[in-house]
Amino acid sequence: MAIIEARNLTKDYGHGRGIYSVSFQIDKGEVFGFLGPNGAGKTTTIRHLMGFSNPEQGFAFINGMKCNKKASKILQNVGYLPGEIALPDGLTGWEFIRMMQGFRHSHNEERLNYLLDKFQLDPRGKTKRMSLGNKRKLAVVTAFMSDPDILILDEPTSGLDPVMQEHFIEFMKEEKERGKTILLSSHIFGEVDAICDRISIIKDGRIVSTVNTDDIRHNKNKTYQIAFGSFKDLFLFTESYGITASFVNNEKMIAEVSIHDSEINQLIREFAKYNVTSFREIKFTLESYFMRFYQKSA
Repeated sequence: MAIIEARNLTKDYGHGRGIYSVSFQIDKGEVFGFLGPNGAGKTTTIRHLMGFSNPEQGFAFINGMKCNKKASKILQNVGYLPGEIALPDGLTGWEFIRMMQGFRHSHNEERLNYLLDKFQLDPRGKTKRMSLGNKRKLAVVTAFMSDPDILILDEPTSGLDPVMQEHFIEFMKEEKERGKTILLSSHIFGEVDAICDRISIIKDGRIVSTVNTDDIRHNKNKTYQIAFGSFKDLFLFTESYGITASFVNNEKMIAEVSIHDSEINQLIREFAKYNVTSFREIKFTLESYFMRFYQKSA
């Protein structure tokens, strides 16, 4: 049984805003990336999973329970990190932590101290005077301090400096090894690629692709860029070569060819007939895969 599931979730706010038939499921111990730019529908989907919003169509489930019907029971074992942090002004960081511990009926001081040290947070100051980075750290600490089995994280590193972003990624790897089930919503390719087992790309409120990250990392289809010493060589290569060039720049005298790994020897034999000045592989990355869907409309 899936731990987290969205089934045809739809919420239309009008003017093209909302989510439309969003479906995915996340199994126990899986880290699932939800990738898209701001406004694509990531936060709206998460609000339905948290039980904050009722769908017009479809359902959201966590541990087999409907999120909008059993939210209070579901959230007892969910660590939630919202994209926008709003903390009460009148409390210190310590007071906020103790308040959240009371809500969760959890007082794991060993875990709390580990997190405070991990993220280098001193919670003695007033939340109102905290920097954006420290507010984010406080939200991270309170989301994880009860050691929940399920984590729903919306843009978790927003506001953190690069060093703390790396700390967070390492921490997520630790949580993954401990068997946590994680939904990570982000528009940062590096953190999604470093942590996630599978990824769904959302565009204009609709999921346009779901892929295993290993399929991207170990993709057998490769693209190579070949630069020629003259326009004549470029022309003869593109006219005679059996595999069509996917891109040609006559001014710079370069051609790009997309082939399967098994065809590399054929490619080398062919371009060796001409005056070639350089030959390199264009790495296939999560970012280049993602941009396929967003460049289509452009």
